[in-house]
Amino acid sequence: MSENRREKAQRDRAEPWLAPELMARVRTIQVRTHKLVSSALAGAYRSNFRGTGIEFESVRPYEPGDDVRTIDWKVTARVGEPFIKTYVEDRTLILQLVVDTSRSMDFGSGEKSKREAAAEVCALLALVAGRNQDQVGLCLFADEPGLHLAPKKGQHHVLRLIREVMAAPATGRGSSLTAVLEHQLRHLKRRALVLVVSDFLGTEADAWEDSLGRLARRHDVIAVRVFDPLEEELPPAGWLELCEIESGRRLDVDARSAPVRAAWSAAARARRAQLVASLRKARVDLVEVATSGDVAEPIARCFARRSLRHGRR
Repeated sequence: MSENRREKAQRDRAEPWLAPELMARVRTIQVRTHKLVSSALAGAYRSNFRGTGIEFESVRPYEPGDDVRTIDWKVTARVGEPFIKTYVEDRTLILQLVVDTSRSMDFGSGEKSKREAAAEVCALLALVAGRNQDQVGLCLFADEPGLHLAPKKGQHHVLRLIREVMAAPATGRGSSLTAVLEHQLRHLKRRALVLVVSDFLGTEADAWEDSLGRLARRHDVIAVRVFDPLEEELPPAGWLELCEIESGRRLDVDARSAPVRAAWSAAARARRAQLVASLRKARVDLVEVATSGDVAEPIARCFARRSLRHGRR
């Protein structure tokens, strides 16, 4: 059996639960995001986010002028002459993807749902991180934290991340940001770039700002708001029967009415203004991705703004 056929057989055995339609969508996302990963975006990612730690490399004999604080006393005692520890700068980074899989993320008025747009965002950033040999982790959440995948490298791992975002069952009523942010505070030991990908709907009653602020003080956090154009503005399309995905509540709306459309848009602007205020208070950048648009462009704009703010090129 050839190598490609062997890999396909192993993948099919490992993923019997994935419907053919879902696998086709996952592969479409993989192909689409591969085309979006440009050298410019990868360079902007690297200039904005760099590892900051140091890693032990080896020991060597002490030489005059070496810092005595680096002496390895165990080796020195065993050998009978002074040895020092040497270190190398660790420039690798952990990219942690925190993705909302609540029922509202399955909504989409066009070709893509918000969940598919979120999967594209995750795939794009994971592929860019992979180019820089960074590790990528995943945590799914709805009304409580769900699947957690430890950070790893490699194309197979990136593909699994996309599959998990797409295949996770929509559960719970709403999104509990507090629970998942506290989960990250407990489990992220090394400094990381944390992307919180959500539509941020149904979070108004959840006091998550304090948890986000504490997470942002330890890590580099970016909020990615995924939205559908229909959530922002109603078309003048006559009577519409709408159903709230998470509660099941049905509502008839006369979209021909200008006051109705204005009230709909005003409510959307109010929700966004509240989110922006909360993120500003926590000192967290915001990226907004529409289901009808290109996911790479808003991410590239965010990287450019950060570069200007920090004086990088």
